[in-house]
Amino acid sequence: MGRFLLSSLKEAAVLAAATTAAAAGRQSLLGSIKIAVLPVAKVFTLCFLGFLMASKYVNIFPANGRKLLNGLVFTLLLPCLIFSQLGQAITLHKMLQWWFIPVNVFLGAVSGSIIGYVVVTLVKPPYPYFKFSIIQIAIGNIGNVPLVLIAALCRDTSNPFGDTETCSTQGTAYISFGQWVGAIILYTYVFHMLAPPPEGTFDNEDGNVPLKIPQKDGSPENVPLLEQEASSMDSDNSNKGKMKSFLLFVYEMLKLKQILQPPIIASILAMVIGAVPVLKKIIFTRDAPLYFFTDSCIILGKAMIPCILLALGGNLVDGPGPGSSRIGVRTLVAIIIGRLILVPPAGLGIVTLADKLGFLPADDKMFRFVLLLQHSMPTSVLSGAVANLRGYGKEAAASLFWVHIFAVFSMAGWIILYLNILF
Repeated sequence: MGRFLLSSLKEAAVLAAATTAAAAGRQSLLGSIKIAVLPVAKVFTLCFLGFLMASKYVNIFPANGRKLLNGLVFTLLLPCLIFSQLGQAITLHKMLQWWFIPVNVFLGAVSGSIIGYVVVTLVKPPYPYFKFSIIQIAIGNIGNVPLVLIAALCRDTSNPFGDTETCSTQGTAYISFGQWVGAIILYTYVFHMLAPPPEGTFDNEDGNVPLKIPQKDGSPENVPLLEQEASSMDSDNSNKGKMKSFLLFVYEMLKLKQILQPPIIASILAMVIGAVPVLKKIIFTRDAPLYFFTDSCIILGKAMIPCILLALGGNLVDGPGPGSSRIGVRTLVAIIIGRLILVPPAGLGIVTLADKLGFLPADDKMFRFVLLLQHSMPTSVLSGAVANLRGYGKEAAASLFWVHIFAVFSMAGWIILYLNILF
């Protein structure tokens, strides 16, 4: 009888432990879902308000107003946020620790381009949009959207990354540290990939690209005498102009004017000042002589999140436009699947391998979370701006519209997975 009672008590204890573990697991899963979904819900709410203000029913947020607000965010509010948060967090030692963040941005572009090439090769979009579709899959938003998500996540006191201020400062610093690499990729690789197709691409009946072979004959007898004399005079000054021509070539190749945008300048200034202890103490330390400037940037930076979300929601009021019919439904679906479903697992593999190789700071969950977010974002809005410069404005608007609509759901799913992996 005693043995039976003892065995019954043991079974009851095991059952109770199993029930408690299952309940804890369910509670943990529900907590992860809550933490992941709430930031996306906040983003969606602010975007919806911007959409409502720009709709024809309210119409107090017209296209000109959205353009001005976009300019204000890009040239003032976002640089202020980056300068204040990155400058306070960065040191020379941390810059050496964070070296994998820019490398991760570069690897994300490479892996995304490979995935994009495979997907686009299988889908076979219309010829002018082959490279365009690869870029829409390859280049994610590593700046604005992650900053918004981190800010929304850290506002919740139950977030797993610690107190609100530390969570927000670290997350913003990590994201800002990699933006300069993204800008270089945009205005070099993306700019050249989106070069317009040659004229007369579809002039012939079968739609094949005509081969254009320039007829150039450089033989001396076919060169005019005056031109030969001019070339001999120019050769005397060739040595003097070599350095100048080389610098012009580098300037043109790197598109330095486009790369040095206000957010990138703010990142560079924050890293330079933060790496010099004397300058950091004067500017970023509380009660320092110039801290009033940093505090002003903090105040302006706090306005960036609501303003950019209102502008993003307002921009969606115009819908996808005629670009959807030009690209085709099949290509749009391929871009959405490639960017939001196929690219993130590759990024997860990159970050996991880097962690196993010891490339990442030990026990820094926020660092790993930001690296994973960089692979899970929708297509970069700035890539759409570059596409507009290259003549793909309407197509880029259509692609960005649909990718951002579906990204609301994909981002929540990936965040839930990442939180479960990290915690």
